[in-house]
Amino acid sequence: MEREARAFWLRAPGVGEIRTVDVPAPGPGEVLVRTRFSGVSRGTETLVFRGGVPPSQYTRMRAPFQDGDFPGPVKYGYLNVGVVEQGPDELVGRTVFCLYPHQTRYVVPADAVVPVPEDVPAERAVLAGTVETAVNALWDAAPLIGDRIAVIGAGMVGCAVAALVARFPGVRVELVDVDPDRAAVAAALGVDFALPEEATGECDLVMHASASSSGLARALELLADEGEVIELSWYGDRDVHVPLGEAFHSRRLVVRSSQVGKVAPARRGRRSFTDRKALALELLADPVFDVLITDECRFEELPEVMARLAAGRDRGLCVRVDYGHDTGEES
Repeated sequence: MEREARAFWLRAPGVGEIRTVDVPAPGPGEVLVRTRFSGVSRGTETLVFRGGVPPSQYTRMRAPFQDGDFPGPVKYGYLNVGVVEQGPDELVGRTVFCLYPHQTRYVVPADAVVPVPEDVPAERAVLAGTVETAVNALWDAAPLIGDRIAVIGAGMVGCAVAALVARFPGVRVELVDVDPDRAAVAAALGVDFALPEEATGECDLVMHASASSSGLARALELLADEGEVIELSWYGDRDVHVPLGEAFHSRRLVVRSSQVGKVAPARRGRRSFTDRKALALELLADPVFDVLITDECRFEELPEVMARLAAGRDRGLCVRVDYGHDTGEES
């Protein structure tokens, strides 16, 4: 028996809408999930919303349960927390995280959901995908005890990276952003803060997540000789100018990409995607991550909220989407 649900779709670049969709009955090895919360991955989702995915990346940028194609119509998103209503006995009634778009109910294979630990509130679990990105970045970066580290870009990913790397013994961590209001976020995370022009140099490692050419240039300037920049930003269809002249070669600097679509090479042979996601959820037992959730909206408000975010009229971090108890669906 099929039922109806509601889903957020990008009808065309810059235009979102709520659509009614059919949800099939779960088959063997599948689960039916009722969404409680989803999160807006601000950087990637606003880029998708404005139509900024270059055609050469249409395939690589597909979300696991995306419907439609870029630039639209497309159903896109990947931070979803819900309750299993039907499925294997060991999952029914459990709160789970899934890389599913913004939709009130959905059916996926049972192995596509990861149970949320009991000590992690569902409201915070929407950050699992962001923290998973940060975990992968630190597997790529491999920071050492006592390192001098800058994190440039105090968005969702940059803040998650700063929160995790601050746990390493003896490290100096400085969160760098053009917005002075991010100093309060840095303090809540237990790390230092600096505006770009005031940032501390001689870094062993710089994690770059500002998605700007100026931020990447500053990252190189902050490195000590033979230091490394881990590039976490995704620029979509924008041109990026990197200063590889001057002292780049004589100082033997390194710029290396990190991307969550694959498990970092350092752990790929020993950790699966599920292992990495489960680790991210375990780390979210720390309430310090609550500072990353700065806004909340109702599911019905998503079209207007996404338009506002894409227009750059909001400098917050994660927007948590609350689905409430009355979904208005057919059972």
